[in-house]
Order: sequence, then C-alpha cells, then structure tokens
Amino acid sequence: MTAARDWAELLRLPALFTVPGDAFAGAATTGLAPNHRTLLALTSSLCLYEAGMALNDWADRAEDAVERPERPLPSGRIAPPAALAAATALTAAGLTAAARAGRPALAVAGALAGTVWAYDLGLKHTPAGPAAMAAARGLDLLLGATATAGPDDRRRATAALPSATALATHTLAVTVVSRREAQGGSSTAPLAALAVAGTVGRLVSGGGLRTRAPGADTGTRVTPRRALRAALALAYVGTAAKPLFHAALNPSPPLTQRAVGGGIRAMIPLQAALAARSGAVGTALFTAALAPAARRFARKVSVT
Repeated sequence: MTAARDWAELLRLPALFTVPGDAFAGAATTGLAPNHRTLLALTSSLCLYEAGMALNDWADRAEDAVERPERPLPSGRIAPPAALAAATALTAAGLTAAARAGRPALAVAGALAGTVWAYDLGLKHTPAGPAAMAAARGLDLLLGATATAGPDDRRRATAALPSATALATHTLAVTVVSRREAQGGSSTAPLAALAVAGTVGRLVSGGGLRTRAPGADTGTRVTPRRALRAALALAYVGTAAKPLFHAALNPSPPLTQRAVGGGIRAMIPLQAALAARSGAVGTALFTAALAPAARRFARKVSVT
C-alpha cells in the first residue's frame, strides 16, 4: 500500500482528473458525439500526462533533493531508473493509442510527446518553459478534436483552435506562477494569472471566442445552454481566483503552491465551459462532475 501511495504521489494522481476534459472539450468543437477514437485520444492523453509527471521528477531529482526532499525520488521511496522507465513506457503507450485513432491523431500526439519531453528535460527552467507547457495543453485538446473528427475531416479538427488557445493561455499563466512555488516571494505572477483568469472567463462565457461547431451557442439570447456556460465560466474563475489572490497578498511557498493547485483544478470547469460553448451540454456536465473527485483526492495527494 505504501508503494502505491508513493507512485500516486510521483504521478500526482489528483491532477489526472484535469486530463479527460481536454479530449472531451476538443471532441465537442467538432460537433460530433464522442466516439471510439475520442476514447483512444483520452487514453493517449492520460498516458502522456503521467509520462510527463514521472519524467519531471526524474529530471528534477537533484533540485528536489534540496528544495523538496520529501518527494518520492529524493527521499528514496522510488528509484530514479524506475521513474524514467515508467515515463518511457507511458509515452510508448500513449503514442500507440493515438496511432489507433489515425495518422493525424498520431501526428498531434507525437508533437505533444515531444513537447512534454523537451519541457521536462531542457525547457522547464528557461524563458520558453511556460510557453512549452501551454503548448502541451493546447495540443492535448487538439488531439481530442483530431481523433474524434477522424483522419479524413481536417475542417472539424481545426475548429478546436479557439478552445485550445483559451486553455493554453490559462496554462501559461499557471505555469508562470508555478516557477516560484518552492521559493515564493513574487506577487507579480499571481496577479497576472488573476487577470488572465478573469479575461479567459469573460471570453468563454460571452462572445469573445469564435466557435464553428454545429449547434454551438453564439447568440446573445439567454438560454439554458448559455446560462450553463456562464455558470461554468464563473466556477472556473472562482476556483482559480481565490488561491491566486491569497498568493498575491502573501507569496509564501505554501500559498503559492495552493495557487498552482487551484489553477490546475480550475482547468476542469474551464474545459466544461468550452464544451458547453460548443453545444455539448452532456459532455460539459460530465466534465464538470470530475471537479469534486479532483478536490477530494487533492486532500490526500498534492497536485504540485
């Protein structure tokens, strides 16, 4: 049982609840119902995300030995070669799943895997780090759209670009905050992330994002679908804003880490709002239902 908890901590399992919404929000933009290729994209996303978690700790093991010695690798609970082997195996599994969804999906998954490995092994501590992480999230949403649309319908796949941009923008802001989570000491990044959350929330709830999926809600009349989208956008802003505000007031490491955790969990209502904007009410509600599970598991295992 102890070994299972160690791996859950290494792989940051509560953060895994933020992954399905990428595939589902991407699928929603196509105007098609989720299909077997969507599930393959979801499987690929889950594998590649967890590969990134394992690779992240393997690459940061020396740094964590100083700043976060309680982590599984520096504490000796998991051997570094085991973490690297897990990252490699999970990457291979993710690419295999994507390949079964078609060549376009494999191409997007390949770009996603390359971005993940480049971020963990070299880009993380450079100015390009946050942009790489943002690109990974955007690619993950595009993977869901590309797989769902199938290998012969690129037009539906490209409809996901506005939603991918919104998710990537949020991810960029949270990643900038995370660069100070071990040291703290900066109010600028949390304040900037607050502004980003407010802007993204307004665009998603209103008419700021162009959505071309059939059935998408782009009018101004108040409808149940539009009300749901606004409520989900508000939930997104609320989830991200409170811990970010606290971190801005007191940028200590614990509060900064909570702000990062809140930003990660806020991805779920954001994904749900994006799905609702594309007209996929059922998908939006299912995605939103993942949020309570993410909160519950985050109390047991840290997402950062």
